[in-house]
Amino acid sequence: MAKELLKGNIAIAEAAIRAGLQAYFGYPITPQTELLEHLALRMPQLGRTFLQAESEIAAINMVYGAACAGVRVMTSSSGPGISLMQEGLSYLACSEVPAVIVDIMRGGPGLGNIQPTQADYNQLTKSAGHGDFHCLVLAPSSVQEAIDLTGLAFDLAEKYRTVVIVAGDGLIGQMMEPAELPPLQEPRLTRPEWALTGAKDRPKHIITSVYLDAEVLEGVNRRLQAKIERIKADEARYEAFMTADADVLLVAFGTVARVAKTAIREARREGIHIGLLRPITLYPFPLAPLEKLSRQVQAILVVEMNAGQMVEDVRLGVGDRVPVRFFGHTGGVVPLPDEIMEQIVMLERQLISLHNVLYEPVLALGR
Repeated sequence: MAKELLKGNIAIAEAAIRAGLQAYFGYPITPQTELLEHLALRMPQLGRTFLQAESEIAAINMVYGAACAGVRVMTSSSGPGISLMQEGLSYLACSEVPAVIVDIMRGGPGLGNIQPTQADYNQLTKSAGHGDFHCLVLAPSSVQEAIDLTGLAFDLAEKYRTVVIVAGDGLIGQMMEPAELPPLQEPRLTRPEWALTGAKDRPKHIITSVYLDAEVLEGVNRRLQAKIERIKADEARYEAFMTADADVLLVAFGTVARVAKTAIREARREGIHIGLLRPITLYPFPLAPLEKLSRQVQAILVVEMNAGQMVEDVRLGVGDRVPVRFFGHTGGVVPLPDEIMEQIVMLERQLISLHNVLYEPVLALGR
């Protein structure tokens, strides 16, 4: 199929439709409202379910109901709306039903503004609801990748019977790029064996997140933790860019990683050997490749559109092997290539200075 010029929000919505989305429930909030608007037009045309709920709380509970029925279901929002969905996300996780959530991040905290940030990182990867669980979180850096990861999100949600979040900063939702959409996939007619479809001709199914017996609930939690361990082992995704000979490593995700690549190319022209590790899954975080690269490089620079939320995960993978520095903007200010280049040069100078301090005594002893 030929590429077409697509806006990120529209591309995600259409990708979900083509992945067999059967039901969508949501509430408008900038900068993802076009996603909802596109589905409001297309879903009824295809005989599928679209409903604008009265709130994000209502929307996530409608998602919960549809997920229990075994259909492909999705909602979308931005930071404040995702906050309202936290209880429902926890219910979905404990009930082990698949659902896809799209978060197009905006400035915060509070109501914030409609500018692009990556400030929902901790919300999505550390909590996303109460209790012991994690959602699987995918972070696209282009419109094409947003399309591809949306389709993947449904497959992973069903594979693990869990919640999968597609996390795009506001730029992803609002930018337009040439991209290719997959063929239209019709919704499946058969439902999973665990789904609630009526029990006239079979034993009844029970889907719940309420376990009043402590030992029973602990058993559920152990099963959830085992699932998370499988996800961590099998689903961590990343991109390594110019890392083969890198002395310095830059870590960034989403559209910031694209800005970082521009700075890296400029740094390479200046003779600085620097590469990029881009997490595609924010959870599970790609700790193994980060740990491997930390044994090769002399320092790591983390760049984000927040106050340094991913830095904790980077330091978890690096330990005390190399210094980890952070540069970022908050509130919707986007880091520019020149700013990142300035940070790279500063870090390189620090490394040279440290090398000279460590090397000078050796020279002195040899005289």
